[in-house]
Amino acid sequence: METGTATQDDAAREPVWTGLPPGLLKMRRLLLVVWLGLLTVVLGVLLNLFAGPAWAAFALLPLALIAWGWVLLGRNWRSWRYAERADDLLISRGVLWHHETIVPYGRMQLVEVTSGPVERHFGLASVQLHTAAAATDATIPGLVPAEAERLRDRLTELGEARSAGL
Repeated sequence: METGTATQDDAAREPVWTGLPPGLLKMRRLLLVVWLGLLTVVLGVLLNLFAGPAWAAFALLPLALIAWGWVLLGRNWRSWRYAERADDLLISRGVLWHHETIVPYGRMQLVEVTSGPVERHFGLASVQLHTAAAATDATIPGLVPAEAERLRDRLTELGEARSAGL
């Protein structure tokens, strides 16, 4: 009987992870295709003008980078997640080098929501957490603005309740 309750307690302590919205992946893949597509065209024209049509075929190399980058961006996007726990926020990311950041609510000094022009075009925002230690500053990119604002408000409220930071 005790093993059953221990299993339930362990399950209750497991964080509930939230992944990033697909808009971030769409934005990053579009930027990859646009920039490497432009590089392919410029490189092809320059190689054709200065080295001849046979050398212009080397301009297709960036297209291979697009295919490789497409897969890598998908893996990276799937690796990002965050979880709100009772006393801290967990941020997990990375495929090859896995990073897990734990930010105690009481140590937060500032919570920012930022959105650059490209992010705004795709309807995305980032939440950045600042603590006294520069090494523990953390960012959650590519959130829907409503979720970013909700997270900011909740983290600010919890930080004030813990009264060590905000």
